[in-house]
Amino acid sequence: MKKYSFLVIVLLFSALYLNVFGQIKSYPFEISKTGKGKQSIIFLPGFASSGDVWNETKSNFEKEFTCYTFTMAGFAGIKPQPDASFINWETEIVNYIKANKIEKPIIVGHSMGGGLALAIASDYPELISKIVVVDALPCLAAFRNPSFKSLENNDCSSMVNQITTMSEDEFYQMQKRNMAMLLADASKQEEAISWSMKSDRKIFGKMYCDFSNTDLRDKITAIKCPALILLEFGFSNYKGPIEAQYKNLKTASFQYSNKGLHFIMYDDKEWYLAQLNNFIKA
Repeated sequence: MKKYSFLVIVLLFSALYLNVFGQIKSYPFEISKTGKGKQSIIFLPGFASSGDVWNETKSNFEKEFTCYTFTMAGFAGIKPQPDASFINWETEIVNYIKANKIEKPIIVGHSMGGGLALAIASDYPELISKIVVVDALPCLAAFRNPSFKSLENNDCSSMVNQITTMSEDEFYQMQKRNMAMLLADASKQEEAISWSMKSDRKIFGKMYCDFSNTDLRDKITAIKCPALILLEFGFSNYKGPIEAQYKNLKTASFQYSNKGLHFIMYDDKEWYLAQLNNFIKA
């Protein structure tokens, strides 16, 4: 009995110590760490996606690299955290890299994850060795509206209200329509839709609104590392305005896929993996 009581006291004291002295850090994401290479790759999924979107990609690198695969809080069934924002997520990813002493990682980001890769390499240019941006632009809103200007205090309440008041079926049908425009491989669509369905509606609305207000076109001037920009087939018809958005990124190399839609890792897998291998392993 004394031994049991002593163990309980030790455990309680340890928990108190960790809470009081801040030894437990809560990050706005969950991570799967695989592989054992000296060089690390950080995989950042896109909006409302699970880190599982990288499963087929990272299997090609785990023998030679340590892979950190993220899923952001509030997306794809991961418990949401308060104060979600693009800048908060950027800062906390950087804090994780520093806290875990991940030396000069390569960041591979899809969609919003690509935006985060650009932001991190801009604000912390000495921290990263390379970035791969998979179908993302420095300012997506400006592609649709060339006169777009981001708002300093953007009110996302309307978007959050719109998303949170939708019925389950209305939300599902919206995601089904959207995914048909983003992912050509029909065998992958239902899984991708399920990630959205498992996402927290408030985080979904807030982050969609926040990322839509993000403009990195000037910031990317600070990027020093090599940058591979992989873009979907349809964007090859808009090379002028797309590459104009990237004009301040002097290290950029542009490659346009041969087929498919936004989820290039699924829709043009062989081409995509060849580009990644050539760039990452060079």
